[in-house]
Amino acid sequence: METRELAYFVAVAEERHFGKAAAKLGIAQPPLSRAIKQLERRLGVELFTRTSRGVDRTEAGEVLLEEARRILEAIEAAAQRTRRAGQKRRSLVLVLKPGGDGGLLPAIRQAYEREADALPVEVRGCGTGEQARLLREGAGDVAIMHGRRSDLIGLEVEELLAESQVVILPPGHRLAGRAEVRLAEVADELRRTDTKRAVPNRAMAIVPASIAAQLRRDLVAVPVRDAPTASVLLAWAKETKPIAAFVRAAIGAAQSATS
Repeated sequence: METRELAYFVAVAEERHFGKAAAKLGIAQPPLSRAIKQLERRLGVELFTRTSRGVDRTEAGEVLLEEARRILEAIEAAAQRTRRAGQKRRSLVLVLKPGGDGGLLPAIRQAYEREADALPVEVRGCGTGEQARLLREGAGDVAIMHGRRSDLIGLEVEELLAESQVVILPPGHRLAGRAEVRLAEVADELRRTDTKRAVPNRAMAIVPASIAAQLRRDLVAVPVRDAPTASVLLAWAKETKPIAAFVRAAIGAAQSATS
């Protein structure tokens, strides 16, 4: 199979329509149809069932879609890493959502600078849930995040911290003066709120405790006694000497923070 064929197949599988897929790819529909038919002949299976409205993926098509996405991601990641390795000034790219480091980043960077294989650290900001994709695409070397191991299948993962959680409240809220609250109380308060009439500062959110230090002054953080802990995870896709050094530094900094 060729990379081009896989890209064509993914476009059709996602759009479920040859015309829309061709427009997305910027090519005419006939060569796209021929490429898919050639791919089906080569594999000896039908990848799509054709209908008057478009196409549906067969069971074989579902399997190939998952595999093709992974292959194309790996190819793009290889290209990204190769380009970065050829740069005169190399760096280690850390993917991080603001506030997602559990307060560990300064200590990690300090420990990493003492490593013999350390590179300059470039922090790349991201949104919620983007870390795994950026690592798989080769746009980052390591990532620190709050999350679950099940969200990072295919990546190397190390837990750095297990944090307690707090609920964020406006200062005038009836729970804001409490030393702690329970999940049931937070859930009950959310049920009481009329979302159609609620003003923005009445919004409640349960977040890891380390984020409380970054709150605006007009917000209050109250510990949630029975909330599950929030894991601060370190993840990476491909280990190199600079990445291994960063992992060592991160684990050491986390152990020092909890000892």
